[in-house]
Amino acid sequence: MTDNPLSQHHFPCDLCGADFRYDPTKGQLICDHCGNEGEVRQKNPWAGGIRELDFERALQNLLPSQEMEETRVSQCPSCGAQVELDEATHAAECPFCATPVVTDTGQHRHIKPRGVLPFALEERDAHQAMNDWLGRLWFAPNGLQEYARKGRKMDGIYVPYWTFDAQTDSRYRGQRGTVYYETRNVMRDGEMQQERVQKIRWRNVSGRVARFFDDVLVLASRSLPKRYTDALQPWDLSALEPYQPEYLAGFRAEAYTVELTEGFKEARAHMDRVIERDVRFDIGGDRQRISDVDTDVSEVTFKHVLLPVWVAAYKYRGNSYRFVVNGRTGRVQGERPWSMWKIALATLAGLIVAGGIGYAIAVSEGKI
Repeated sequence: MTDNPLSQHHFPCDLCGADFRYDPTKGQLICDHCGNEGEVRQKNPWAGGIRELDFERALQNLLPSQEMEETRVSQCPSCGAQVELDEATHAAECPFCATPVVTDTGQHRHIKPRGVLPFALEERDAHQAMNDWLGRLWFAPNGLQEYARKGRKMDGIYVPYWTFDAQTDSRYRGQRGTVYYETRNVMRDGEMQQERVQKIRWRNVSGRVARFFDDVLVLASRSLPKRYTDALQPWDLSALEPYQPEYLAGFRAEAYTVELTEGFKEARAHMDRVIERDVRFDIGGDRQRISDVDTDVSEVTFKHVLLPVWVAAYKYRGNSYRFVVNGRTGRVQGERPWSMWKIALATLAGLIVAGGIGYAIAVSEGKI
C-alpha cells in the first residue's frame, strides 16, 4: 500500500500540532508556530543510492505496485499544469500562469518519484534574485518591476523530470575529407596571377562507436515554456536525495504530463545528437560526411525525479508574466517585459543625439 496521497505531505509538529515545513537553509523540518525542529527520515533508504527502474518493464505495466501512487491534482484550464493538492484545498490559483482554478476530485495515478533535489534557496532569496534580474532589464515597465517587488510571495514547486540511462552501440558509414590546395593561373586586370584553390579529397570509411548515457534529463511538464526550464540548467543531479515526502513539506509538487514513452523519444533525440558528434570525431580528417548510423540501444533504465523551482506569475495591465528561479542556484528566467514608453524615449534620444552629431559635423565642415 502507498501512503495516503491526500495527507502524505503534511507533518504535524509533535509539540503544537501545526504543520512542519522543510527549511532549505537548515535542511530539516521547522515549525513556524512554535520553532520546533524535526528531522527528515533516513536520507539513503536504498543501499547504493537511488535505484533506477527498468524501462521495458514499465512499458509493459510490470512495475511493482509500490512504485506507483495516486494523488489528487488540479488541472489548470489555461496552461494545463497538474498540481498536487491537499484535502483542505477546494479552489486555488495556478502558480504557473495566475489563472483561477476550481479543483476537481480526480485522482492521478503515476510512477512515484525516485529522487528529489531539495530546495536550497528560501523564498526571500529567490524573490531577490528575480528583482535583480528585472532590475537589469532597462526596457521593462517600471510598474511591473515595482508590482513584482511588492507582489505576493513566490510559489516553491517541485517540477517533474525523467532521467534516462542507456548503453548505445553505433555502426556508421561515411567519408573522411582531407583538405589540400592547388595553385592555378588566373587573369586579373590584364595580368596573369596565381591563386591557391582549396579542394577536398574524400575517402570512404566505416566504424563503430559506443557510449553509455547517464541521467539524460527530460522535462516531464508542459506548464512552463521549455526554453525557460532549459535555461535554468545546470542541475547538480549528483546531489539528488532518495525521495522522501518530508522534502515537500511546505511546497507544492507538479504531476508529470509528459508520459514515459514521450520522454524517452526526447532523450533519444539528445542521444542521437551526441552519437553524431562521436561519429564525426571517430571519422576524423578535416571534413566529415555521415551516410548512415545504425544504433543499438540496450539496458535502458529511468527514474522520475523532482527538481526545485520558485515560480512567480503576475497579471499586469491585462498581460501575464511568468518568472522562474532555480531553487538551488538562483538562476532566473522568464518573459521579458517591454515598456513602449521606454523604447520610444530611447529612440527619440537616439535621434536627438544623431541629429546633434550631424549638426556638429556640418558646422565643422562649414556647411552651416
